[in-house]
Amino acid sequence: MMKELPEIYEEAVEAFLIWMKDAGYTKYTQKSYLSDVYELLDSLDGKPLERVKRLHIVSYLTSVREKGVSDATRNRKHASVHCFFKALNELEVLEGNPAAGIKKSKTEKNRLPVFLDEHSLERFIQHIDGKYKTRNIAIFLLMGYMGLRVGEVNALNLSDYNPEAKTLSVLGKGRKWRVIPIPEAVLPFLEAALDSRLSPWRSKEEAMFISQKGKRLSIRCIQQIAADTFERFQTGVPEARKIAYSSHKLRHSFATMLLRRGADLRTVQELLGHSSIQTTTVYTHITSREKEEAMAKLELRISI
Repeated sequence: MMKELPEIYEEAVEAFLIWMKDAGYTKYTQKSYLSDVYELLDSLDGKPLERVKRLHIVSYLTSVREKGVSDATRNRKHASVHCFFKALNELEVLEGNPAAGIKKSKTEKNRLPVFLDEHSLERFIQHIDGKYKTRNIAIFLLMGYMGLRVGEVNALNLSDYNPEAKTLSVLGKGRKWRVIPIPEAVLPFLEAALDSRLSPWRSKEEAMFISQKGKRLSIRCIQQIAADTFERFQTGVPEARKIAYSSHKLRHSFATMLLRRGADLRTVQELLGHSSIQTTTVYTHITSREKEEAMAKLELRISI
């Protein structure tokens, strides 16, 4: 729940919200950006925005990092604040952007993404349970075997599925569409989910996946279903050895699986909807097992 803002900031926040809606930002992104902006404004203690300097932004970013957030989260908050001032500039509400020119925190490089191998991914799917099992299996197959983000699953409409072409049109980041072929193994599960689709409370609701309340299944709900399934998936594993899986790790698994099966990097980039191939290269990691197998091929033909 966001705090009530001082009146001095209300116009700016309302302008930012209008700007995000006009730019086509999803409700999830709007909420995330606003949360960070509210946190910044709360730290300003009523200081007028035209008097905010780079020092105040750096001070805010330092304070959130001191609370224990990761460098990646700190950088995300910086991006939210930078976007806020950029919007106010474009709408001529304010001049100047005090968040511009601030360096990003250095994040860990070459850190391997958390993912499931093919066998583990199958076991995860088998641990999906409950009243809406058919729907949830389809959701996580789209993420684990087609690489969809949780927000992309949330945004899917019935019209995005082309049964003749066996494709799915996906609206990704930056409002960019991509068309993904549906694997033959996934098709029957998607069809089953559509056949058993819950009745929406609004007749014109086009969402592909409906909640028990008759509304579009929310991002938070999908994440929670994934968390519950991962908890069952790791039943019996000592707490110290449990891995911090999340719904997004299914997308990591998809990318890793494709690359290990010989798919080229450019194809994986397009399937994932990455704007830069540099983002895709994080999935070219190699496991310790593969390193050991490679090293075992070396021969030394001398004796002691």
